[in-house]
Amino acid sequence: MLGRWTGAAVGAVLAMGAAGSAQAAITVLGGGFAQACSEAAVTGEVDLKFEELCTLALETEALNLRDRAGTLVNRGVFKLRRQEYNAALRDFEAALKRQPEMGEALVNRGAARIGLKAPEAALADITRAIELGVSEPAKAHYNRALAYEKLGDLKSAWLDYTRAAELDPEWDAPRKELARFTVTRK
Repeated sequence: MLGRWTGAAVGAVLAMGAAGSAQAAITVLGGGFAQACSEAAVTGEVDLKFEELCTLALETEALNLRDRAGTLVNRGVFKLRRQEYNAALRDFEAALKRQPEMGEALVNRGAARIGLKAPEAALADITRAIELGVSEPAKAHYNRALAYEKLGDLKSAWLDYTRAAELDPEWDAPRKELARFTVTRK
């Protein structure tokens, strides 16, 4: 049985906010601005010009409900990467009005809420996203671990960092977080 949990550098993560969170972009197909926005979000771009592609898609393209919600999520991801948490939150909430069961919108809304120092709300969003299923579950578990850690629940944080590392063994971030922990048995 696992006993006492300590985070060797908890303060560093708490100070980090959502800057260290993982964003989940949504693939939008069909060409045009929406697809270009999607591709840039998926590949990790941060430049404002890519966010502007998303806005152009939303303003000028006839998108179905899922692609409109996905484009809102992708635009929010660009804002989240620049730590514009309130603006990102508005995009994620607009996406959820269109697609309430969109896991990626919930994960990203949770990441924005971590940045806004609302870990309880973040935890609820991310847990719901995991229940619904997301395309990148390692990122969801990583973000939920951040929320747990901000709430002082180090055992749950450790379990989610461990799950993220298992789900994506090539991703360094969860392993770096796990290296801060010391687990003792009672």
